[in-house]
Amino acid sequence: MTAITGERRAVGELGAYVARPTGSEPAGGMLLLPMITGIGPQLRAYADAIAATGVTALSWDPWHGHSIEDRSGEELFELMAQLTDSGVHEEQSQLLDHMFDELGLERVGVIGWCMGGRFALLLAAHDHRLANCVAYHPTIPAEPAPNHTEDPVALAARITAPVSVVYPGADHLVPRSVFTALRETLESRPDAATNVSLYPHAEHGFMDAARRDQDHNREPARQSWAQTLAFIGTTVGERATQRV
Repeated sequence: MTAITGERRAVGELGAYVARPTGSEPAGGMLLLPMITGIGPQLRAYADAIAATGVTALSWDPWHGHSIEDRSGEELFELMAQLTDSGVHEEQSQLLDHMFDELGLERVGVIGWCMGGRFALLLAAHDHRLANCVAYHPTIPAEPAPNHTEDPVALAARITAPVSVVYPGADHLVPRSVFTALRETLESRPDAATNVSLYPHAEHGFMDAARRDQDHNREPARQSWAQTLAFIGTTVGERATQRV
């Protein structure tokens, strides 16, 4: 694997964590949208793993300096209820601009987990610069939260990039009917690929460190992460420009 460097940095008034391969100038990058834990140890580890494949990883900080390292889960849930779809989109668009303009990346995709999985779908629907979209167990409840003004299932029809969705069959927050509707919407797109992975016994948030090693989550986490890294490599990494 490639040696990397990782650091926190400011992007305008926003905070971010950036992991990059050392000794090279990669053309591809991924914008990471975390679960409720923010830029904690788990997300930094995922950013580092992506960077080790030769792809720049930049992580959005939804809590502006806070994470599970200095805030309780209850406090972070309160902060999550204050997010607006329009405000989130503005911040993520600023980070994408930074990746293209300041970091000089040619191909950028987005990956999100839980809360971030929903935002990944919304961002890909609005911003067609994205070269891929990965939504890990996206939190799309049957009844939208009061601060959710956009419907990611309906808007998924606008995504022009290849999409990978990872869904746990034992998801207690997202009913199978929502997943089925999302899958059908994505597969109705005429020109972009849809990759769907269903793990029947995995639970919501199974990629979180606190759940990943449980018996019903361990193999889904291992398999899906290997597939995700391959998907990233073929859509924004060096393999994205290689011919078969």
